[in-house]
Amino acid sequence: MSEIAVGDALPELEVRVTRADLVRYAGAALDFNPIHWNEAFAKGVGLPDVIAHGMLTMALAGRVVTAWGLGTLVDYQARFTRPVVVPNDDTGALVELSGKVGAILEDGTIRVDLSAKFEGRAVLGKAIAIIRP
Repeated sequence: MSEIAVGDALPELEVRVTRADLVRYAGAALDFNPIHWNEAFAKGVGLPDVIAHGMLTMALAGRVVTAWGLGTLVDYQARFTRPVVVPNDDTGALVELSGKVGAILEDGTIRVDLSAKFEGRAVLGKAIAIIRP
């Protein structure tokens, strides 16, 4: 394998999130907040429609790093900046995920700066993963 350098891009991923995915995630995470499944409730609290769980979106972005397969994910953090609105159809919402090597740290770990976008706009801010090769 070649040397890893700051600025190297990780393979991009595109993931479609459907309402069925939200149901499965809610069951696994025990997060049954109605903003993730009830259109009337979501709209009633000012959302445009049902939205994906923030932690699901964060997990999807983490797949960029774990699919890279270079090492162990030892730290991961992000801010939720915008929701992923999931339509009530079989197509779902397209989330575009990417990552770039942001730094090689003194202890040999690698900082990966992640990006998650929905409709061309960032849904995570300051998403940073630390990998131990």
